[in-house]
Amino acid sequence: MKDIKNYSLLGHNTFGIEATCSRFLEYATAEEARKVAAIIREEQKPYLIIGGGSNLLLTADYEGTVVHAAVRGMEPTEQADGTVLLRCGAGEVWDNVVAYCVEQAWHGAENLSIIPGEVGASAVQNIGAYGAEVKDLIAKVEAVEIASGKTVSFSNDDCEYGYRQSRFKHEWKDRYLITQVTYRLSHTFTPRLDYGNIRAELERKGIAQPTAQQLRQAIIDIRNAKLPDPKVEGNAGSFFMNPVVGREKYEQLAAEYPGMPHYTIDAEHEKIPAGWMIDRCGWKGRSLGRAGVHDKQALVLVNRGGATGNEIVRLMQAIQQDVKEKFGIDIHPEVNVI
Repeated sequence: MKDIKNYSLLGHNTFGIEATCSRFLEYATAEEARKVAAIIREEQKPYLIIGGGSNLLLTADYEGTVVHAAVRGMEPTEQADGTVLLRCGAGEVWDNVVAYCVEQAWHGAENLSIIPGEVGASAVQNIGAYGAEVKDLIAKVEAVEIASGKTVSFSNDDCEYGYRQSRFKHEWKDRYLITQVTYRLSHTFTPRLDYGNIRAELERKGIAQPTAQQLRQAIIDIRNAKLPDPKVEGNAGSFFMNPVVGREKYEQLAAEYPGMPHYTIDAEHEKIPAGWMIDRCGWKGRSLGRAGVHDKQALVLVNRGGATGNEIVRLMQAIQQDVKEKFGIDIHPEVNVI
């Protein structure tokens, strides 16, 4: 277990923001998680639970304790009815899990390739991309309850997953230290190709019927082509959630903007890409001080070099205001602003 005072968080946020915390605790086993929970109870000070920092924007030094999971390991626990259960440590890098599944011919995670972050955060955030969400794979989440130190487990239904949402982000926020997540994968490969420009990328490669590895590589190539490397230009990937609007609002905007991209949620709701609206507001490639909008993907805010968290927030607020004025829609950050 790590226990470090006055710890730099620069290596724990992909925006590349320099900030420190008063104390840093890291657990590598369930037993260590129970010890961390005991420390939190004894301290009675503010604490922040983080993953890989790919969904985090720090606006100041954190005057409290930061907690991070370093539980490793990937272990198949059961195979039946054409599926396999894979139990993964909360500190495993998510994309390593996807790569391992593809290598083992366990399917369902291909469209979630190279989403940054860790296993524990996948269960909190319900990560998703290209028509897939991790909620459709999660079978069980294991954790330690901070208040009692007890080991608990939750089913998929218990977590009440929604679009980038779960109970871990709301009524369960900061109540549990996640230790393991179990995913259910399929032995049958059923490619999902109808979201975004997956088919166009496969056609460019001359692939009509992709293998799982070919689909994964196509997703990787698409994302790498439009998303900046955080090691080069600090960012947290998609900064805003795509808003879901009612049928009446959608039809109003569709009439005003013919060809507007959209994704049907159900008979009464449509999802409109936030990046498209931000682009139409003229923000793609622009900067506000040392914070900017990526020139290839307007959904991504970037640290041009030396930006503070508050500079990123000012840019966020300016974009939100412009989108509201132009489209009458509120867009909200997917990133956790601290």
